[in-house]
Amino acid sequence: MLTELPSSVKKALRGWDIANRVKDYNGWLGRIRQDSRDYDHTETVNNYYSLCSEFMTWGWNDSLHFAPLAPGESLQDSIVRHQRHMIKSLQLQEGMRVIDVGCGIGEPMRRVARESGARVLCLNNNEQQLEKAKEKSLEAGLDHLAEYIKCNFMDMSPIEADSFDAGYAIESTCHAPDKKHAFAEIFRVLKPGALFWGQEMCLTDEFDPSNSRHLSIKDELMQGIALSEIATFAEVNQALEAAGFQVIEAGDKSVRETGPSRPWYEPMEIVSGPLGSFSRKTLLGRRMIIGFFRLTEAMRIFPKGSIEIVQLMDRTAEAYIAGGKTGIFTPLYCFLAQKPL
Repeated sequence: MLTELPSSVKKALRGWDIANRVKDYNGWLGRIRQDSRDYDHTETVNNYYSLCSEFMTWGWNDSLHFAPLAPGESLQDSIVRHQRHMIKSLQLQEGMRVIDVGCGIGEPMRRVARESGARVLCLNNNEQQLEKAKEKSLEAGLDHLAEYIKCNFMDMSPIEADSFDAGYAIESTCHAPDKKHAFAEIFRVLKPGALFWGQEMCLTDEFDPSNSRHLSIKDELMQGIALSEIATFAEVNQALEAAGFQVIEAGDKSVRETGPSRPWYEPMEIVSGPLGSFSRKTLLGRRMIIGFFRLTEAMRIFPKGSIEIVQLMDRTAEAYIAGGKTGIFTPLYCFLAQKPL
């Protein structure tokens, strides 16, 4: 709710020099390319989510990921359907112990717990998001099915090997500076025979590294989403197999397997439905929101520097749309893999 946003933003960013934090974030890609020896991408990703999470959940929803869209279907309904597909693919049941690698604020975990009865370990290296996940699970009456650990998925040494019956990672391991190593850490904590479902942001086969427009869009995506690199489909599969997984199925789910589809980026581009459903996700909506935040920041309703975050997210939305329209990028490369018995 918009009425709740100012207080949640103030709470999340209390004591911060927001404008300087955004400025520091905006320079990360240049720093890694100039001299990567002292660069820590974990810090960049943490900064990104700390700055943007409250705005993301307000502007998108509590499930901070994309989903394949059917005609006439709301974004929320498509996300629910997509999460149910994951639950079915992982064969989740009551009594199983599951790991959510990079849980965000925990909405996928809550659906998993609510609909399967499985107990979920929520892993996140961002303390702000992890605390929000705890609060929301408690409000939903699902805290008895949730565990939490503040941990970097590049080093899950605090977690015992062979501990989980299944695992999933939704748009989280795309941030890994070394995808093979991230998958190897997940492989280690899963039991033999366990299934692992993932959703990756990827470059498609349409990407041409000699095309300057394609390279420019790729840079904008990396900059805006804090991706140290964007893998191809083949590179994701190779990293899984190098970590020891057997890939059961993998493919770009931005197009539905049955029935007609809408572009995955459509919610950020056009308004559907009556005027009353005017969307803050769309181009016109974002322009109006920027004006709104400029005014409310001047009135001190939002903390100083909030407009910088909103503009950062607007540029990122434009990069998403460009990546989708050119066909060179998808946030919906999904796979099901298994740790061999």
